[in-house]
Amino acid sequence: MANTFSQVYLHLVFSTKDRIDFIKPEIENDIWAVIGGCARKHKMVPLQIGGIDNHVPALVSTPTTIAPAQAAKYLKGDSALWIHREFKSLQNFAWQDGYGVFSVSKSAVPNVVEYIKTQREHHDKQSFEEEFISLLRLHDIDYDERFLFG
Repeated sequence: MANTFSQVYLHLVFSTKDRIDFIKPEIENDIWAVIGGCARKHKMVPLQIGGIDNHVPALVSTPTTIAPAQAAKYLKGDSALWIHREFKSLQNFAWQDGYGVFSVSKSAVPNVVEYIKTQREHHDKQSFEEEFISLLRLHDIDYDERFLFG
C-alpha cells in the first residue's frame, strides 16, 4: 500500500494526584478547553473532554505516530504546566502518575462522548474509583488492587 490510513480513537482517563478535588466547577471549562488545545497542539483531535473535581476522561483521535503513552504525557504534562501558570492557588496541583487508556471503535464514539458529557450526573451514583474499575473490567484488563490507586 502506498499510503497509511488510520482512525485511532483513544479514551484516556486520568485523575488528580491522590484524587484531590482540585478542579472546581468555576474553572473546569477552562481546563477542559486547555486539554483540548494540548491535544490539537500535538496533532490529536479532541472529540470530548470533561470530568469532575478529581479526574478527566478525554476522547481523542490520534495519528499513528503518537503512542497512547505519549498522548497521555502530552495532555497531562502540558495542562499541568498551564494550571500552575494560570492559577496561583493551585501550585500543589498535580495529575496522578498513572492513567487508563482504552481503544474506542468508531461505532462507540457517540456513546463515549455522551458518557463524558454527563460525568457530573454519572458521579452522583458512582465514585471515580468504582467507575475506573468498571472500565478496567469492561475492557478485560487485569489489575492488582494493591497498586490501582496509589
